Amino acid sequence: MAFPRISHDPAVMGGKPCIRRLGITVGAVVGLIASGSSRERILQAYPQLDPADSDEALAHTA
Repeated sequence: MAFPRISHDPAVMGGKPCIRRLGITVGAVVGLIASGSSRERILQAYPQLDPADSDEALAHTA
């Protein structure tokens, strides 16, 4: 399965999977979801994200 919103670039966050090269790691987004943060709260904390980014972060992790 392809994940067009997820990037892997050694120059960004040491190559960890990131959302659209924004420097926001998939792990950070999934960690927030796992700790009970709502999508709305995550989007407030990271306004450069959109709802599809969190969906793809979860799918990538699964």
